Amino acid sequence: MLTRLAYRIHAKLETVLPEQRLFLKSDSATRFIRLRPGTQALVLVVGAGMLVWTIFASSIVVMDSISAGSDEDQAGVQQALFEERLTGLSNDRDLRAEEASRAQERFNLALAEVSKMQARLLESEDRRKELETGIDVIQNTLRRTIRERDEARAAADRATLALTAQAGAPSTELGRARDAVATLEIMSGALGATARERDEMVKMADAARNEAANTLRAKQELQLRNDAIFARLEEAVTVSMEPLDRMFRAAGLSPDDLLDQVRRGYSGQGGPMTPIISTKGGILTPDEARANTILQGLDRMNMYRLAAVKTPFANPIPSGRYRFTSGFGTRDDPTGRGRRMHEGLDFAGAYGTPIEATADGTVIEAGWANGYGRMVKIRHDFGVSTLYGHLSEIHVSVGQKVSRGDRIGDMGNSGRSTGTHLHYEVHVGGRPVNPMTFIKAASDVF
Repeated sequence: MLTRLAYRIHAKLETVLPEQRLFLKSDSATRFIRLRPGTQALVLVVGAGMLVWTIFASSIVVMDSISAGSDEDQAGVQQALFEERLTGLSNDRDLRAEEASRAQERFNLALAEVSKMQARLLESEDRRKELETGIDVIQNTLRRTIRERDEARAAADRATLALTAQAGAPSTELGRARDAVATLEIMSGALGATARERDEMVKMADAARNEAANTLRAKQELQLRNDAIFARLEEAVTVSMEPLDRMFRAAGLSPDDLLDQVRRGYSGQGGPMTPIISTKGGILTPDEARANTILQGLDRMNMYRLAAVKTPFANPIPSGRYRFTSGFGTRDDPTGRGRRMHEGLDFAGAYGTPIEATADGTVIEAGWANGYGRMVKIRHDFGVSTLYGHLSEIHVSVGQKVSRGDRIGDMGNSGRSTGTHLHYEVHVGGRPVNPMTFIKAASDVF
């Protein structure tokens, strides 16, 4: 049965692949090699398999190369965006601080001008009250004088009638009447002058009222301009503050605790902005309170900047020439020893790629460590530390202060490693956390 089946298969193959003979001729003899249909079919199958395997392997290599290039380009773009947003935020903070300083100067000038206007207004009010008091006195005196004049005229009329009736009266009575008439004329002139002076005082009082009204309108316009300036500054502080606040919260850190620690151990440049102090030693005005709030917001932004520098939000390989080969969490051990916890990120790249510190801190370990090979560990503020393993070279020593961006070593393959890469860990309070949380939180802001 098997012989008959083999015969049939051979017959079918012979119709497609007839038997071939390869002749080899020499000086003494001629030989040939017989290529049966089965042999030819086997050679074709093996050749096709090798061709398919070559195409498949080439495709894998090309796809891996394209993926690596895409990751490098994406990392480079993210790094450029990070630096651009950081520069923009710094410039915006400086601009807001400068605007706040200019607004404070304008506010102080406006306060001084308002104080002068208020002083002039008080002086005008005092003069108006004095004028009103003088006018009341003059009016009372005028009424009394008019009454006395009327009484004197009535007495003069009576005296004149009496003199007319008694033609032989002594001349002394006539002289007295003439003196009374002359006195009345003098008093009438004095009363006229007093009335003119009263009119002048009324005009001065009206001018003082107009000046007070103009001063009040100028004060209201100044208040409106100040409100607009304060509103813009408050909006700018809020817009600049919220992304930073979200960045720290996304990394699992409490912004309030961070800022308290920065204030307690402040060691950077500059310092907190002091609030405005009332020049009268009393309760702050609403404008002064708003200015204090804005300055406190700027102070909080400055504290955020210091906290961001001291927290590992940067990428340890800013050049972007790498690709992620292993993430944080449980994974299959690369040496085939079951599933184990991987407490960091693996960045694969070229041998000797510069490795940089991701935040300001102090080197607490620098040397060979079991499993990590050549390793550097840096202690940062706020209970945060970072670890850089499998290095080829170490450029720092224990106790050395480093800043964000300082080159601390080169990528290598030392220790328990299957290839050139960087093993990067972040610890908070002594516990390992996912470093990608910090990198993504910063990339969302910067």
